[in-house]
Amino acid sequence: MSTAAIAIRTAKPSDAHGLADVHDAAWRFAYRGILPGAELERMIARRGPDWWRKAITRRVPVVVLETGGGVRGYATYGGGRVRTLPYRAEMYELYVQPEYTGLGFGRRLFRTVQQRLMRRGHEALVVWCLADNAPACTFYERLGGRAVAAADEMFTDVRVAKVAYGFDGRASPAAGTGTADGR
Repeated sequence: MSTAAIAIRTAKPSDAHGLADVHDAAWRFAYRGILPGAELERMIARRGPDWWRKAITRRVPVVVLETGGGVRGYATYGGGRVRTLPYRAEMYELYVQPEYTGLGFGRRLFRTVQQRLMRRGHEALVVWCLADNAPACTFYERLGGRAVAAADEMFTDVRVAKVAYGFDGRASPAAGTGTADGR
C-alpha cells in the first residue's frame, strides 16, 4: 500500500461517520479481552457520529488521518487532566483502524499532535494507556515515552491497570522505529 496520499488535518463535522467507524474498529481491536464485553460495547455505542459531530462543533481538538479516501485514524488532545503530574498537556486518544496499523500512521498522528502542542507552548505531554494493551505501551515507549505514573480504573466491577507515558519536547527519537501504531 502506498502511503503517499496521506493528510493529517483538523477534523470537520463531515468526518463524524469516519471517526465513529475508526473508534468502533480500533476499540474492539485494542480492548476486547481487556475490558468487560458489555462495558466495551456501551463505551463504543456512546461514540457514534452524533457524538463526534458535537465534539467537533464544540471545538474539541481532534486531528484525523485521511488516506485511501477516508478517515483511517484520529487523535484528541488538550490540557493535562492529572494535576499531580508535571504535564500540562495530554494526548487523550490516538487510534488507527486495525488494518492500517504498522504503517507509521500512528507515529505521524502522534508527531502532529506533539508539534501542535509545542506551538501552544507545551514542551511536554502525557499519554495514558491500559497496561494490558501491550502494542500501545510498546508504541509509546518506542516514541521515547517513559512511564511516569500508574493508576487503576474501574470498568463495571473489573479493575484495570493503566500507565502514563511522559514525553518532554527534548526527547524526540528518530521518528520511532517501531511498527505498532497506538491503540
